[in-house]
Amino acid sequence: MGVVHVRALIALVALAVAMPMAAHEIGTTEVDATFHRDHKYTIDVLSGAQTTLHKLERISGRPRSGSLTTAQTEAQLRTNAPRLLDAMEIRFNGKRVRPALSIDGSDTRVRLRLSGDIPKGASTFSWRYALASGSYSLSVDGARVWLDADATSTPFPLSREVIPPTRLEIIQGYLFLGFTHILPDGIDHILFVLGMFLLTAKLRDVLAQVTAFTIAHSITLGLTMYGAVSVSPRVVEPAIALSIAYIAIENVMTSHLKPWRVAIVFCFGLLHGMGFAGVLKELGLPRSEFLPALVSFNVGVEAGQLTVIATAFVLVAYWWQHKPWYRQRFVVPASMIIGAIGLFWTVQRVMS
Repeated sequence: MGVVHVRALIALVALAVAMPMAAHEIGTTEVDATFHRDHKYTIDVLSGAQTTLHKLERISGRPRSGSLTTAQTEAQLRTNAPRLLDAMEIRFNGKRVRPALSIDGSDTRVRLRLSGDIPKGASTFSWRYALASGSYSLSVDGARVWLDADATSTPFPLSREVIPPTRLEIIQGYLFLGFTHILPDGIDHILFVLGMFLLTAKLRDVLAQVTAFTIAHSITLGLTMYGAVSVSPRVVEPAIALSIAYIAIENVMTSHLKPWRVAIVFCFGLLHGMGFAGVLKELGLPRSEFLPALVSFNVGVEAGQLTVIATAFVLVAYWWQHKPWYRQRFVVPASMIIGAIGLFWTVQRVMS
C-alpha cells in the first residue's frame, strides 16, 4: 500500500470518528430537567447569551441587535421573556404547561430556569426548544439524550415518587398518618387518652372528656398549621407530659367526673393540638389540598384515640368495671404508673 493510500485511509478513519462527535457538539446548548419529590420540576437551559438573543430576534422577525454588553444582553432577554417562553415547550402527558422563568446571565452564557408544579395525573414529560443551534443535550434526572434543533423529545416516563397524588390518595394518606401518629407512634397521647378513660368507664363521662379534647386539639391544630398560633416545642412538649401526670394523679384523688375535669381536659387538648401540628409540619401539607389533608389527619387522630378507648374497654372495663375491687386493683395502680411516667417525661423534656 502506497503512502497516498495510507494517508487516504487515515483521513477516512479520522472523518468517521469525528462525524458522530460533531453531530453532538455543533450546538452549545445544554438542558437539564429535574423532577422533585415535592411534585415540582426545574429545567435549566444553558446556552450562549447573545446567540440566544439573536436567534430569538430572528424567529420573531425583529432586527438583529448589534454587539451588546452582558448586562444589555440579559436586559434584552428579560424584556423578551414571553417570547422565550413561547420557544420552550414543556408537556406532561402531551399537554403543554406554562412555567415560571428566571434568567441568570454571565459573561458569555445565560441560564434560563423554568420551574413549576407537576400536574396531577401526569405520567410522561416531553420537551422542545426552538432556539437551539444544532444538536444539544437533554438530561432528564441524570439520563442524557441528544436532540436535533427544534425537535420534540420522545416522552420520558415520570417516576411514581414525583407525581402529585390525587385528592383521594391525599385523604387516604393523611388518614393513615393521623392514625399511626396515635397507634403505634404516639405513646404520650395514648397514655393521656387512657388517663381520661380510667377515671370512669361510663360512656357518657368518657364521651364528655373525649369531645372536649377533640374540639380543643382540632382548634389549635388548625390555627398552628395556618400560622395563627406559634408556641415553641420546648414549652409544648413538657406541658403535654405534665398534662398526662395531672390527669393520672387526679384519677387517684377522685372516682367521679367533676365539672372542672372537662374544662381541664379541654385546656390540655389545646396543648396536644400544638403537638400534633409539630408532627404535621414535619410531614408537610400539600398546598393545593391543604384543607382535605388537615381534616383527614385530624380524623385519623380521632380514629386512633377511639381505638385506644375501645381496646381498653373490651380488654378490661367490659369484664371487671362493676367488680368492687376494680378501682383499687386496676384504676389506681394503672393511674399511678401513668402519672409517674408523665412526671419523668416532664423533667426529661425540661432538661433536654
